[in-house]
Amino acid sequence: MGDPLVANSIVSLTVSDIRFPTSEQQVGSDATNTDPDYSAAYLILRTASGHEGHGLVFTIGRGNDLCCKAIESMRHLVVGRDFDEIRQDFGRFWNDLQSDSQLRWLGPEKGVVHMAAGAIANAIWDLWGRVAGKPVWRLVCEMSSEELLKCLNLRYVSDVLSHSEALELLREQEAGTADRIRLLEARGYPAYTTSAGWLGYDDAKIARLCREARDQGFSAIKLKVGRSLEDDVRRCRVAREAIGPDMPLMIDANQAWEVDQAIHWIRALSEFEPSIVEEPTSPDDVLGHLKVKQAINGIKVATGEHCQNRVLFKQFIESGAIDVVQVDACRLAGLNEMLTVALIAAKYGKPVVPHAGGVGLCEYVQHFSMIDFVRISGSLEERMIEYVDHLHEHFENPCRIVSGAYMPPESPGFSIKMLDDSRARYAYPDGPEWQQRNAGAA
Repeated sequence: MGDPLVANSIVSLTVSDIRFPTSEQQVGSDATNTDPDYSAAYLILRTASGHEGHGLVFTIGRGNDLCCKAIESMRHLVVGRDFDEIRQDFGRFWNDLQSDSQLRWLGPEKGVVHMAAGAIANAIWDLWGRVAGKPVWRLVCEMSSEELLKCLNLRYVSDVLSHSEALELLREQEAGTADRIRLLEARGYPAYTTSAGWLGYDDAKIARLCREARDQGFSAIKLKVGRSLEDDVRRCRVAREAIGPDMPLMIDANQAWEVDQAIHWIRALSEFEPSIVEEPTSPDDVLGHLKVKQAINGIKVATGEHCQNRVLFKQFIESGAIDVVQVDACRLAGLNEMLTVALIAAKYGKPVVPHAGGVGLCEYVQHFSMIDFVRISGSLEERMIEYVDHLHEHFENPCRIVSGAYMPPESPGFSIKMLDDSRARYAYPDGPEWQQRNAGAA
């Protein structure tokens, strides 16, 4: 792994409640989440030698404080730990984050506590990248297969992916690593955009944004659906006419439908040739997704934005209930668990197309997808990263899109560090932005 790291012990953990009033412009609006304020439970770890690691949990407003409290409740699992020991066996540390029996009762490995563990794990990755002087995607891609696997945890999924199988999958991609890195540096990683398709946008705005996205080189457009079939037919027609017959059009119901309702609704929209339907029903319903998939004539089914852990992904993938694996950087417990899911997907030949868009998610998942391409799947076929053009200006090293593709991050860390001014300005409820709004409401 190169020269020994000098970060030594972690001496502090601080958490901030950061919220952006995106509901005012209907950014992020869909059939289930009608008025989201993109938010982050924001975490900073500091070491005795002065290094920092940043992480966050993305939420959409109310309840962000619960995530902050959950992160703080895990302080005793992190502060005082030696960073060198963590990076030597990250998989064991990740398991330690699940080890508090009282906290575990609130999961286990699901919900707010699991998301808090993910924020801590991702802050460790950010810390590691900063200390090593490398972006996280490159840090991981330069690991040996044995080192990478030691960062993961196969508990509860070993029946579909044994340690030896995982190691074999990683070793299979070792030979082409350098070539794939060069390809990423030259062309980037393909992206699709949801910025054109929020449910609160009117038809004229959808048409304009769809044309702009097409001209910018994005691989596909995603349109939010699920509130009114009549409206969805009209909006899909607007989008399809704007982008033409050849550009893929994805639709996302955000869990709005019952299983039979989903089948009826998707069939009604099939004239617009959607390539993928996302979250057609409850994110926990494996058999429901399978029924939908079997009834909609080849339209691919995706889910995972609200898939709470690798165990549920195991069931979706092994059963064949989904065609596209859609991991989320803040729903799962960090990059460690995301990479475990990517290995399961690779074994079963399923493309991983991560959910993004919320504050910080695009910054996070670009690293994940590039690791998946370089070290796990070795393929860009049917793979894209979601992109939403909101709130990137608040990050020290925001993601960079060129000709509809994510360009590889170059700065050390996980690209997730917010600007100090943004964190102070949008701190909830005492930051200037919220004081002004609260005063106006009064």
